[in-house]
Amino acid sequence: MRKEDLSDLSRKELVDTLYNLMNENERGIKKIPVPKQVAEERRRLRKRARVTRTIITTLGTLTVVAAVAVLLSTFLFTAIQVSGDSMEPTLSDGDVLVLLNAHEYSSGQLCCVAWQNKLLIKRVIAVGGDSVDIDREGNVSVNGVAIEEPYVTDKSLGECDIEFPYTVPEGRVFVMGDQRSTSIDSRSSAVGAVGEDQIVGRVWFKAWPFGSK
Repeated sequence: MRKEDLSDLSRKELVDTLYNLMNENERGIKKIPVPKQVAEERRRLRKRARVTRTIITTLGTLTVVAAVAVLLSTFLFTAIQVSGDSMEPTLSDGDVLVLLNAHEYSSGQLCCVAWQNKLLIKRVIAVGGDSVDIDREGNVSVNGVAIEEPYVTDKSLGECDIEFPYTVPEGRVFVMGDQRSTSIDSRSSAVGAVGEDQIVGRVWFKAWPFGSK
């Protein structure tokens, strides 16, 4: 090997070349004992190279995972925390929910609604074209049929200043909280039937607390 060839080598490559030359025996050359300093330097450089590869691989993996997480959050999933008690007993203050981005909603589903710079968790009662009626005792009917609401423990007309029966405009959704006496929702003209573009997503599952339903 020429001297000018050695000048282009990195420190690791130079140490490896020196180590290999000292162990050359392909043509019957007597093996030369490798100095301790060379052997130790070779081990140190090889270990550093392994650590560097591990770091690069780990960073690459984390970058891919982060990119996938951002894409999923943007196009498929969103996580939010419940604030308030309007969905008691179904949901409690502090619960963490995972939302599924969706474009269609049906009666009984939970959804997240954007309203006055707030995110509200409500239950879909009716969609565009449906007729909603609520009597004084809080019993809800959609298109003339009373709906079963096992998730409501205390029925109430609540804060309501709209006239029934109420026909939900197309492109809008009539939502209510499960805590009927305190929830501010589509029964109030302040909220009204929300536009589908106001719905952030449909509740997919409760992520926290673990083990709760």
